[in-house]
Amino acid sequence: MSRFFQFLWLAALAVPGMMGGSACAAEEGAGHGLEQAAPQLFSIPLPGGIELPVSNSMLMLFLAVLLIGIVVWSATRAMRILPSRLQNAVEYFFETLYNFVESLLGPRLTRKYFWYFGTIFTIILVSNYMGLLPGVGTITYNGVLLFRGANADMNVTMFLGIFYALMWLYWCIREQGVKGFFVHLFGPKGRLPGFMGFVLVLIFLFVGLVEVLSITIRPIALGARLYGNIYAGETIIETMANMFGPVLSSLCVLPFLAIELLVGFIQALVFLLLTAIFLKLQVGDGDSHSHVARDGEKEPPVPDSLPPGKAS
Repeated sequence: MSRFFQFLWLAALAVPGMMGGSACAAEEGAGHGLEQAAPQLFSIPLPGGIELPVSNSMLMLFLAVLLIGIVVWSATRAMRILPSRLQNAVEYFFETLYNFVESLLGPRLTRKYFWYFGTIFTIILVSNYMGLLPGVGTITYNGVLLFRGANADMNVTMFLGIFYALMWLYWCIREQGVKGFFVHLFGPKGRLPGFMGFVLVLIFLFVGLVEVLSITIRPIALGARLYGNIYAGETIIETMANMFGPVLSSLCVLPFLAIELLVGFIQALVFLLLTAIFLKLQVGDGDSHSHVARDGEKEPPVPDSLPPGKAS
């Protein structure tokens, strides 16, 4: 659970740096519809005369992190054998999520890296649903929208994709070593003597270069997929909410809100699935004997037959 809070703080501290560059790009006095660039609300002065611009999507992300932290802290500050309703709900949520990740990565990799996958799924899911709350996209501050769905800002989603790419690289080298990492990318997967062996090396070298290109594109694809789906949904809701009168617009928005509840969950799940599969494809079977020896764990021998007197 301590790693969970560490990642929450990391998200809260690192995202502003990724988002500060384009926060000033939005135009003031925009009409109806969600602007692609998140407008700046205010600036936080930093040492050295530097100012950190805070956009409305940054504010929503901080609120999502704060909400998750408060819920988890409230559920775990007084753990009991007979859990309270909140503790039981939080434990059930993360236990279900843990079992799902374990089905993708295996027990060993899940024990080591669930802190990331559980946290990223929770942050994306809560951020998606907070973007659907009443007041988001309607309340203004100095003529600028005060709240905006965090994942409707490409700066946030791109940060999530780039951060995962860095963690993926670190995890792969940690599990395989530098040599094993490059051998997995470029090394031939079979042995043929003579000329065919030379051809096989060239083929796998080309395949490795294609894989490197795929790895480079992954963080962009992860961020763009999440941003595109969430931004499109919130844009539709914003447009429908201002198309007719108050009563009729409210009725027209309801079906789209129901769809976005499903889309918000699916997009969080897709991000989790892809990131877990990318790690699994590179590292392979995380529960193989080679990894067990590296971690210093020993598997108990399985006897061929039961000792006398123990057979049922």
